[in-house]
Amino acid sequence: MAISVAIIGALAFIGWLIFRSVKGKSLTAHFVSYGVAVIAGIFTYAYFLSLDFPELLKIVVSIVLGILLIVVAALLQRRIAARPDKSSE
Repeated sequence: MAISVAIIGALAFIGWLIFRSVKGKSLTAHFVSYGVAVIAGIFTYAYFLSLDFPELLKIVVSIVLGILLIVVAALLQRRIAARPDKSSE
């Protein structure tokens, strides 16, 4: 059910973009990329709703661990970049 709603929403968005183009209104790249991101979010939400709970839990835990690793790497990179370079002395 959720996937069919996502497909109908995606088709409605594409139809609206075509209708807007035919009427001669401007389409900015920002607007189109925002719409594509919203459609991708809707499909992701529909996919998560179709999963069993243990599978959903594994995916959410892996996403959280990925975010945590990215934050730790960014902090380490900032710390290394903030150190004075002794080789240039």
